[in-house]
Amino acid sequence: MASFGTTTTPKPKRVDELIDSKLMAKLDQVDVMSRKIFSGKLQGERRSKKRGMSVEFADYRHYVHGDDLRFVDWNIYARLDKLFIKMFLEEEDLSLIIALDTSSSMDWGNPNKLVFCQRLAMALGYIGLVNHNRVSLYAFSDGGLRPLPNLRGMRRTQEMGSWLLNQQTGGASNFDDAMRGIALTRQGKGVMVVLSDFLYKEGYEKGLRYLSGGGYDTFCMQVLAPEEIDPGKAGLSGDLRLTDIEDDDVAEVTVSAGLLRRYKENLDAYCGKLREFCVRRGMMHLTIDTATDLNVLLLDYLRKRGLLR
Repeated sequence: MASFGTTTTPKPKRVDELIDSKLMAKLDQVDVMSRKIFSGKLQGERRSKKRGMSVEFADYRHYVHGDDLRFVDWNIYARLDKLFIKMFLEEEDLSLIIALDTSSSMDWGNPNKLVFCQRLAMALGYIGLVNHNRVSLYAFSDGGLRPLPNLRGMRRTQEMGSWLLNQQTGGASNFDDAMRGIALTRQGKGVMVVLSDFLYKEGYEKGLRYLSGGGYDTFCMQVLAPEEIDPGKAGLSGDLRLTDIEDDDVAEVTVSAGLLRRYKENLDAYCGKLREFCVRRGMMHLTIDTATDLNVLLLDYLRKRGLLR
């Protein structure tokens, strides 16, 4: 899709420009969740009764042959002359994977799409780190797949922020190969968040198929600038020569009310088709305007859509 107009969004240069202390304090009370059922658990929960050592006692049950004697409550045995096994609540180890599109089309819009996604990735990653989830980030473009894997704990916040700030845009997305590469590194179950405009000439179907099934609870966040959602805001008029920012493909158009109406219809159809494709495969699709307030997005909208709690 051709891009048009200019961007005036200042590029963040420090980690505290990606996420400030006020937002961090609010996110300390938030956690990532999965809409899918983890083994032995209720939907949307990552806690279950298991035999084993954990942080929170849950209940007792009668001993049966083969149970681990380490978890027998010998105090009860001394009183009742019966064997009982202690049961605990254990946390499922949840991975959070964030894939960031750094193709040329992302460096556009007001507010800028890449800057918005950098801030959103930083906020989501911080939520994962503060809750001791395993967090992995990937940036993808035709320059290849650039990973920052297996972060855990708040001490990795600065490292994650610096990595995000260092990502540069360029070329096409190379979406299919990127998603295949991420799928091959899959370790256990987790939540996968893809941050992109999803405006791929080669299509998104093959890439998303790599992510379907096998443990990922996938959220496809289609991030679009206000001017892409409503080109009338870009002040376009008359005869224009539009150049694709990724492959230099040229299109000559005459901007009119009818053309803008057809553009909006085509964009709605494209987003609707992507949404339908995701729904059929158990994925969540969200269209996000870069003008959306990050506080509202994180603390309200993404909670309602089942990513955060």
